[in-house]
Order: sequence, then C-alpha cells, then structure tokens
Amino acid sequence: MIRTQVQLTEAQAQVLKRVAAEKNVSTAELIRQAVDLWLQTHTGTTAEERRQRAVDAVGQFRSGQSDVSDRHDDYLTEAFSA
Repeated sequence: MIRTQVQLTEAQAQVLKRVAAEKNVSTAELIRQAVDLWLQTHTGTTAEERRQRAVDAVGQFRSGQSDVSDRHDDYLTEAFSA
C-alpha cells in the first residue's frame, strides 16, 4: 500500500468515523472502497459508449417465450428467486 494524505471537511470526517465504527472498519478502508467505486464508474467506457452497447444488444437474444413483453416482471421475479 502507498500512504497518502487527504484533507476532508469536518463534516466528511465525522460521517466517515461514524460509518467506519458502524461497519467495524477503518476510515482508510472506507476511503479505499470509495476510491474503488469511483474508479469503476469513471474509467473505461463513457456513458455514451455504455448507452450504445445497450442499444446494440436490443433484439440480439431470444428467450424462447412469446409473452416476455407482457410478463417481464413475472420472469424477473422467477429468475431472482431461483
């Protein structure tokens, strides 16, 4: 690990200490988790690239069911219950 120093507002520090105590982790661990989450969402593909990938996937897969547009919620419930 590399040691670094950051400056937080008083409010940020207080909330971090409280959450760290509740989760029984260090404030440093919370900061590392926050940095990881930020990096995952802000690097790699842009929002436009993700949108285009989603648009490109439309119609590419078949479920074998003819009523998915009517019963999508039922199928999702079944899938997540399994």
